[in-house]
Amino acid sequence: MESVGSIIVYVVIALAIVICSVLAVTTRKILRAATYLLFALFATAALYFQLDYEFLGAVQIAVYAGGIVVLFVFSILLTSHPGDNSAKLASRKRVLGLTGALLLLIVAGYSLISRCEMITALPQGENPPMKFIGETLMGTGHGQYLLPFEAISVLLLACIIGGVVVARKNNN
Repeated sequence: MESVGSIIVYVVIALAIVICSVLAVTTRKILRAATYLLFALFATAALYFQLDYEFLGAVQIAVYAGGIVVLFVFSILLTSHPGDNSAKLASRKRVLGLTGALLLLIVAGYSLISRCEMITALPQGENPPMKFIGETLMGTGHGQYLLPFEAISVLLLACIIGGVVVARKNNN
């Protein structure tokens, strides 16, 4: 049974993740959005540390909070004026965005529910070992995530290259 303090810490971390994530996508200032993203990533690392996954927490801070957010900030500074407000969305775009978010929520929920057999294979109340998590994240078999991981890294590289191309066109 979890202690009350542990549950309170979990709720505070979960609220920080949700609030910072919502603020990251709703703020009109792009540097503030990157800052809120950084806080959400730090809160995710805190969640890993609370679950006693020190390695995942350290990777979360080093790779995502440290590396990816720095790349985002450099891309923002190269391509736009950071003090400017972004344009307000028209109601048609807002409805389209909410529809896309709802569809993504349905797909993510289905994916989570369909993967429950991996979680239920463990004894009750026991965390999976780090080797199991590593094999799941970096494996190429069924239910493993190496291909999506590599696809996202290529997508991030394409975004950075696109930002540099846009910055060069704006300077000419």
